[in-house]
Amino acid sequence: MSKDNKLKRIIKTVLITIFWLGVWQILSAVVGLDVLLPSPVTSLKALGDLAAETDFWLSILYSVIRISMGFILGTVLGALMGTASSFSKNLSDFLSPVIHIIKSTPVASFIVLAVVWLKTGNVPSFTAMLIVIPVVHLNIKTGIDETDRQLLQMADAFKVSAAKKIKYIYVPSVKPYFISAVTTAMGLAWKAGIAAEVICNPKLSLGSGIYSSKIYLETPQLFAWTFVVVVISIILEKIMVFFLKRGTKE
Repeated sequence: MSKDNKLKRIIKTVLITIFWLGVWQILSAVVGLDVLLPSPVTSLKALGDLAAETDFWLSILYSVIRISMGFILGTVLGALMGTASSFSKNLSDFLSPVIHIIKSTPVASFIVLAVVWLKTGNVPSFTAMLIVIPVVHLNIKTGIDETDRQLLQMADAFKVSAAKKIKYIYVPSVKPYFISAVTTAMGLAWKAGIAAEVICNPKLSLGSGIYSSKIYLETPQLFAWTFVVVVISIILEKIMVFFLKRGTKE
């Protein structure tokens, strides 16, 4: 992307942001009550007050750790299940009901059950893991199933080793599906993990901050916590895309 295009994109983003902040300010002025709709300035001040507290940063850190653990575990399990299902029809049929149940069951139901089964601090990780598994599983399975059969037959004819078939045939075929899966799953895991924190209310978490703000009708703080959740989500997604692109180039 050229420098001119980058500059135009930055200016466009700034103008759009200013516009929507203006709309927010006008609506806040019309409502006239911070408890219903605080202004951008009031919300920013609330964010500044929160940022001055150590617990605020610890809450961000612990939430990121909890949800990332669930995301990583879900990715590993989903990839293993998807790979195994591709090479075993019986195993695919065996796992299919479980995958469909996870996909169809509301996240809130899993969270409530997890609160009964697990310690409070483990619920966000468990929820994030469950959300990630079917996404990665289905994409990995599709990537393997869509591998060029002619290439595989050629590899068999020339007695290519299993390791080389995986590296030069299966990996390039699965890679686009895997990238799509983990990029989508990251956003889903983050939202589900935060929802789990709001419901189970673990100590020092973004979800507990949102819950406390709602209980005590501290709407500016609620907006501030929500803003942090959105920003962290964007940052995590950017980091994910950066490493995936770097890995693809290599």
